[in-house]
Amino acid sequence: MTSWICDQCGYNLETDTPPEKCPSCKKDCTFVDNSCYTPDCAGTPNDPRITGKE
Repeated sequence: MTSWICDQCGYNLETDTPPEKCPSCKKDCTFVDNSCYTPDCAGTPNDPRITGKE
């Protein structure tokens, strides 16, 4: 599964493909792939550089 973050409200969800409407803010949002593919993430599924939670 891929981790996605809403570009409007920051809602995170894990699914193969993101929905067209955000379940949280109910807007038509663009979901950004927030999955971590580098060793910098230290085993966390989300990339802290994208979420802003370093």
